[in-house]
Amino acid sequence: MPSDRIALHQNQTLWEKLGPGLITGAADDDPSGIATYSQVGAAFGYGLLWTALITYPLMIGIQIVSAQIGRVTGDGIAANIRKHYPAWMLYSLVGLLLVANTINIAADVGAMGAALKLLIGGPAVWYAVAFGVVSLALQAFIPFPRYAPILKVLTLALLAYVATVFSVTISWGTVLYRTLLPEVSFNVGYIVAVVAVFGTTISPYMFFWQASQEVEVQRATAGQEPLTKAPSQAWRNLKRIRLDTYVGMAFSNVIAFFIILTAAVTLNQHGVRDIQTSAQAAAALRPLAGEFAFLLFSAGIIGCGLLAVPVLAGSSAYAVAEAFQWRIGLGREVLQARGFYMILTLATLLGVALNFTPIDPIKALFWSAVVNGVIAVPIMAIVMLIAARSDVMGKFTINLRLKALGWLATGVMACAVVMMFATWGH
Repeated sequence: MPSDRIALHQNQTLWEKLGPGLITGAADDDPSGIATYSQVGAAFGYGLLWTALITYPLMIGIQIVSAQIGRVTGDGIAANIRKHYPAWMLYSLVGLLLVANTINIAADVGAMGAALKLLIGGPAVWYAVAFGVVSLALQAFIPFPRYAPILKVLTLALLAYVATVFSVTISWGTVLYRTLLPEVSFNVGYIVAVVAVFGTTISPYMFFWQASQEVEVQRATAGQEPLTKAPSQAWRNLKRIRLDTYVGMAFSNVIAFFIILTAAVTLNQHGVRDIQTSAQAAAALRPLAGEFAFLLFSAGIIGCGLLAVPVLAGSSAYAVAEAFQWRIGLGREVLQARGFYMILTLATLLGVALNFTPIDPIKALFWSAVVNGVIAVPIMAIVMLIAARSDVMGKFTINLRLKALGWLATGVMACAVVMMFATWGH
């Protein structure tokens, strides 16, 4: 790397160094996630605040591994599975990802439409259509170097949930005590809620997105190559990935914690235990926490959705395009990557269309998080196996610490799913 580029890199601010990791972490707190966190906060009060402490290191492990696969190989996760594993495995995993993401998109745009209706009135379903179209237009017609900073700015919408908590009265001593010494239950509802939180927090689309975004950044930056071809670029890029992911996952879990806490201290403590959607949570806040909390919570749903829908649709497009060896990337124009943008469009429009069917994607949202938790396990196992292969990663196979953390995350997800199924019929 020339000396002027080294100096430029060293003089970057923290904000400039953040990118795929921050966006991935923030997109994790999408309207679907907000609904799940609101549901468990309303149903169990402080009882699941501890999950944010557990999911943070687990997310760090699996997301750093995913990002390093992209940066080291110059290919996303689906492309690496295609090259090194059986076709049936590739198509099964990508197919499940596509289904789960489409349901999430449906829930997200529906929640955004409902939130805007709460704020200004009008037809929620047509607002959902508008949000879907806006999301598509931004991805298709704004070049990636200009679009990525827009996504970074949208992450700031999540700060609404921090402000919401500080707009109500809270006993922080009680919060700390109940977080560090939780009353864990083994009844079916509690276990399913834990799996849902893990499923919406450690989600498969995040692995595919962050890996592919590292590829995008590498291709969009002059002089940068996959680390297997340019090992001299490794130290700075791997250091950046770690910083980016540590901050992004911290941001994600702090916001999740605050959303659960908001629901616990307002809805749960006032007897509102059954919340199905993020918009319903916002509406319930209004008489309990006041107009300001309601406005912040509702606006946050819209801002988070504008960030999350492109990530969900984009991760589907990356996975499918890589599986079929199509040209990929938001860095390419539409006509240069027709298949990629076709999947991006179909995933978004199908998600929007579900809001016009008798199927209620918003009510199915909690269970889609459970499904995400289930399908995450095999995908995480494959990601860990890829990252440990020297024929894939060269000399940049993951170290022992990342192996331990990544397999721990995989094992915890597997145990949560097994516990759910073991108690299902009781």
